[in-house]
Amino acid sequence: MKNLNSNQKKRSSTTIYSIFGGLFVVFLLLFVMDLAWGNSKISFVQIIRILFGNREDLITSEIILNFRLPKAITAILAGSALSVSGLMMQTFFRNPLADPYVLGVSSGASLGVAIVMMATGFLLGSSSWIVVLAAIIGAVLVMMLIVGVSFKVQNAVSLLIVGLMLGTIVASIVGVLQYFSNPDAIKLFVMWNLGSLSAVSWQHLSVLAPLIFVALIGAFLLHHKLDGMLLGENYARSLGISIVQSRFLIIVVTSILAGSITAFAGPIGFVGIAIPHIARGLFRTASHKILIPASFLLGSMLLLLCDIVSQLPTYTLPINTISSLCGAPIIIWIILKKR
Repeated sequence: MKNLNSNQKKRSSTTIYSIFGGLFVVFLLLFVMDLAWGNSKISFVQIIRILFGNREDLITSEIILNFRLPKAITAILAGSALSVSGLMMQTFFRNPLADPYVLGVSSGASLGVAIVMMATGFLLGSSSWIVVLAAIIGAVLVMMLIVGVSFKVQNAVSLLIVGLMLGTIVASIVGVLQYFSNPDAIKLFVMWNLGSLSAVSWQHLSVLAPLIFVALIGAFLLHHKLDGMLLGENYARSLGISIVQSRFLIIVVTSILAGSITAFAGPIGFVGIAIPHIARGLFRTASHKILIPASFLLGSMLLLLCDIVSQLPTYTLPINTISSLCGAPIIIWIILKKR
């Protein structure tokens, strides 16, 4: 019997490694395709040469290094951050339709941007750093408010409702600002709301990448707490897990992941809801030690694919519309499957 169990474990671990290997190969292919695809087609050989230092073709090098490569890296960061934070929120609230924006952090970022663009008459073209800073401040203020509420509210469902209500209040304030703003400011805010990977430069990445990297490491270090909370807070307490501490850490990590992406790239919907379900179905496990890296890979792949699809021959579609078109059918399928 012991030999049978050990053989089953070996087979399951081999299967998991095989799936991860296959996903990584597809991830690399999508990454190269995202660099090659666009208004001007660039061959795989040219991409490899440019990435390894051959810069003879200055125009092609400029396109790859200063436009497409930062955009592809941003897609990886955004996809992984939103997917992992979505997984954490679904576990925390034990709700399959929870997403990284459920706590209102995205709404806080939107309010910061709305105040800068519409209440002060600031135009996006002047300095993107001001918009980013405003979004970060808005997201951080809402995060601090949610963290404060989490110490008072003991029930996760009640905290979910508080987050939704905060999001509704903030959306109402944004609506009032839009009503009294000029058309140019409203247009700029609407364009920001559609999301953009190409708006993130190397300077932005020097701030965004470390934030996401540290938060993703923090999320992985929480996998034991997430496994315990998956079966309920009482079960987690029986394992010696501090609910208050775990709740605080999960909220902070999720807020950093979702808030920073929203600040730099705008709101990107449905990735955080859909990818955790795909990861669970593909690996057939509830272990967050596997699901977190799986969500990282799958989320990155989805946004790379969305970025490729958005690059039409004459137009570039907003990334939020493409991600919604990809993610919404998955949510409908989940609801119909689980009835």
